[in-house]
Amino acid sequence: MKNLTEIEDKVREAVGKVVDPETGMTFAEMQMITNVKEEQTGIFKVEFVPSSPFCPIAFKLAMDIKKAAMTVEGVKKANVFCRGHMMEQQINEQTNKE
Repeated sequence: MKNLTEIEDKVREAVGKVVDPETGMTFAEMQMITNVKEEQTGIFKVEFVPSSPFCPIAFKLAMDIKKAAMTVEGVKKANVFCRGHMMEQQINEQTNKE
């Protein structure tokens, strides 16, 4: 991954601590966080790939990632995008609706 800014690194660290209940491993350990980007001041885009395209808890994981990102000082908004899931469009719409 490209060089992250200090706050992007903090967001990556926070979301990387989210635990996948199916494996008991963190997202960092499983390398499930594929992108963290500050798109505007305080507004972040976080992308992740679930452990399976049929993962039954991908929506919960997306919400857990969003909550984790929001704990970082300076984060005003976190848009979380699931990639590679059969229901990614629905998950992304639900996770990021205002």
